[in-house]
Amino acid sequence: MAVPFLDLTRQNRQVRDQAVAIFHDAVEHSAFIGGKRVEEFEQNFARFCGARFGVSIKSGTDALRLAIAACGLEPGDEIITSPFTFIATAEVITQNGGKVVFTDIDPDTYNLDPRELEKHITPRTRGIIPVHLYGNPCAMDAILEVARKHRLWVLEDACQSHGATYNGRVVGSIGTCAAFSFYPTKNMGAFGEGGFVTTQDEALAKRIQALRSHGQSVRYVHDFEGFNARLDAIQAGILNEKLKLLPAWNEERIRVAAVYLDALAGVGDLVLPRPVEGATHVYHLFTVRTARRDALQVFLNQQGIGTAIHYPIPLHMQAAYQYLGHAPEDFPASLACSRSVISLPLYQGITEVEVGEVIGAVRKFFS
Repeated sequence: MAVPFLDLTRQNRQVRDQAVAIFHDAVEHSAFIGGKRVEEFEQNFARFCGARFGVSIKSGTDALRLAIAACGLEPGDEIITSPFTFIATAEVITQNGGKVVFTDIDPDTYNLDPRELEKHITPRTRGIIPVHLYGNPCAMDAILEVARKHRLWVLEDACQSHGATYNGRVVGSIGTCAAFSFYPTKNMGAFGEGGFVTTQDEALAKRIQALRSHGQSVRYVHDFEGFNARLDAIQAGILNEKLKLLPAWNEERIRVAAVYLDALAGVGDLVLPRPVEGATHVYHLFTVRTARRDALQVFLNQQGIGTAIHYPIPLHMQAAYQYLGHAPEDFPASLACSRSVISLPLYQGITEVEVGEVIGAVRKFFS
């Protein structure tokens, strides 16, 4: 039985009728940019995250970029983040004139290791970007303790963790600000690109609002240069409908993950995902580790089971960052994880039979 790694149609069919109605309404009223749908979504998603303010953005990458710019990054300022993440987290630092400084991860959680932070802090350090990878929140208390000690801002990269919680707080409400992505593959994805910034700081929110629209405080009044990074009204309307379903979708992911965790415990050399203490993991990805990763992927592919690798090359080894002069072994946990991680199928609508098929194939490989 074939099991795809991801099937977005099962999520999107649940809002098909609402999406068609939203599109027809937008065409009927020529309401495409800004307006009621955008404002409503901003209020609802900020409230969902427990944040006072929310600003919709046209992509997750732009959400990170504008959040960093709003925090006041100056040329040469250093920002600490993980090398085990998608490149967007790092490229927005350098594109804002800053210097990316990598620090290693905790291999048990795949997230930035707070114990590694202080060795990378210098007089030029201005902020930290912890990535809540795969839907698993970072150990934010320890990270914030370091940030307060050194007077640094903290931008949560929450692009993979919609609805995850840490010590009773929803990610996006914990740091100075947070960036989300609504890329179609996310736990809550748009019908295209989309992003969001949450914060408790009104002044920061207002600056991000201006930055997303060419630095305008009032139409044709530009206080500074900005960007064209507005979320369109159709995407906002669709995301508002999906937000109503997100809690149930996350619960479904957690249930499926529990089945995987129970059935695959003790199988071969598999290292299974482990939530951070005090956190609720929402399993954007169900990622395991094994020294036989490549062979397992070939075997599962032969059985018709889709997999993916997130991420095969850590950022400090990418050609884009060779100028930093890092050796592969500079971040040993990130290097080891990149060579052993593999993500198994997990998405809204995956059936018990399909999950059983994946489990059976993995167990067969190791037997």
